[in-house]
Amino acid sequence: MTSQTIDTTGSGGDAPEVPSDGSPSSSGLRGHPWFTLITVAVGVMMVALDGTIVAIANPAIQKDLGASFADVQWITNGYFLALAVSLITAGKLGDRFGHRQTFLIGVTGFAAASGAIGLSNSIAAVVTFRVLQGLFGALLMPAALGLLRATFPAEKLNMAIGIWGMVIGASTAGGPILGGVLVEHVNWQSVFFINVPVGAIALVLGLLILLDHRAENAPRSFDILGIALLSGAMFCLVWALIKAPTWGWGDGKTWTFIAASLLGFALFSFWETKVKEPLIPLGLFRSVPLSAGVVLMVLMAIAFMGGLFFVTFYLQNVHGMKPIDAGLHLLPLTGMMIVGSPLAGALITKLGPRIPLAGGMAATAIAMYGMSTLKVDTGSAVMSLWFALLGLGLAPVMVGATEVIVGNAPMELSGVAGGLQQAAMQIGGSLGTAVLGAVMASKVDGDLAGNWKDADLPPLTPAQLDQASEAVQVGVAPVAKGTPEAIAAKIADVAHDTFISGMSLASLVACGVAVVAVFVALLTKRGANADAGAGVGHI
Repeated sequence: MTSQTIDTTGSGGDAPEVPSDGSPSSSGLRGHPWFTLITVAVGVMMVALDGTIVAIANPAIQKDLGASFADVQWITNGYFLALAVSLITAGKLGDRFGHRQTFLIGVTGFAAASGAIGLSNSIAAVVTFRVLQGLFGALLMPAALGLLRATFPAEKLNMAIGIWGMVIGASTAGGPILGGVLVEHVNWQSVFFINVPVGAIALVLGLLILLDHRAENAPRSFDILGIALLSGAMFCLVWALIKAPTWGWGDGKTWTFIAASLLGFALFSFWETKVKEPLIPLGLFRSVPLSAGVVLMVLMAIAFMGGLFFVTFYLQNVHGMKPIDAGLHLLPLTGMMIVGSPLAGALITKLGPRIPLAGGMAATAIAMYGMSTLKVDTGSAVMSLWFALLGLGLAPVMVGATEVIVGNAPMELSGVAGGLQQAAMQIGGSLGTAVLGAVMASKVDGDLAGNWKDADLPPLTPAQLDQASEAVQVGVAPVAKGTPEAIAAKIADVAHDTFISGMSLASLVACGVAVVAVFVALLTKRGANADAGAGVGHI
């Protein structure tokens, strides 16, 4: 695909961004490319870290605040949904009002929301401030990329974006380890409080270093109705998936929300063809490789984030590990993502994205199948093998997404494509938690009563069975105080075996998703605009 000369988005076409003072360059500390990279990396690190660090804290939050399984899911879903829905809009805000201002507002708001979560004493407050975290985080991501594109010369921009991507990958993978240290040695609140000083550092660096860059032909309007339609459609879809195990898949309320979601997506698609400056220009999807790249990001995130959600409960509640031990057991995944990222980058540069991406998703599928075989007594060596293979498989997808999606977009839509890439990952993460959570809940609900009866345990009333099912969905044995030791041991066995059956089925579903992603990856190719896109920035 060749770059078009007509700007269809109002985002400035392929005109370079210039500093707001009118000068094309800046000397000294302010506007220095590598200092700019360090500054935006600190801010982006917070957002990426919070995507997974909370996974380790979820069991502690659930226990301390008495949250239900669905409540815990919304701690993750609220954050990812807010990010996903806001990313493209936030990118346009940066084009209009300046990426420096947008970045600084995002840093300040994200740190403030993090501190508010640490001070919260109810699950409703935690979820509310997680949504705010996601909204402010959305301001950071496209602004950071916009600052890099405007600051680095063309010959160094790809290197800068590669380092930026490695920061995201390392932060995403390192979240469970840091979370384990904080939860075990401090408390779950510290997982959020840590963002306050990090945000303050990013803010100070931003004020001192970042140079304001604005698109010459900035957008003059925003697709408010498009934002509302997409937000509503996504909410209805994920809400239906989360509530289906409680309501039942045959219940009218479940299908009402699913129908509302489909209607919302249909209306959104129709509106985007009519509005002057759409939230997502649908013409982007005429490129098969670009569309394949977006779908690939969604599928990868479903398998990765959805699978990670259950692994933390498996390690802590079934194996009885402390948070720090659970984090250390995920070190093979973290390490292979960090080590595999530069290797994947070299392979993609040499071979193009198709083979590395397909191979990465094949490794991910094998890893998820391996995770479906985990048992209550599975040893650390076997777990580490599957976790390492998962990290190795995910690395090429993390690294190659920018080239596949942004590189196959016309020059004047490259910013929107960058936001679309990040949004796809966040939507996939949210759907992964919801879809695999629904699979887990349905399996536990279907098996628990029979397993309980087969173990010759005292019968439960329907209300007691519902309470027991919620506990088992997170790997907790529903043992009442004063229960004889022999009976308590039987209950624990039933609870853990039932949880394992649910996690195994969810892992197999994730494996199937990864297999589909292998074939989607075969549709990708290096974009004709990948090199041209690097010429947008000026130093």
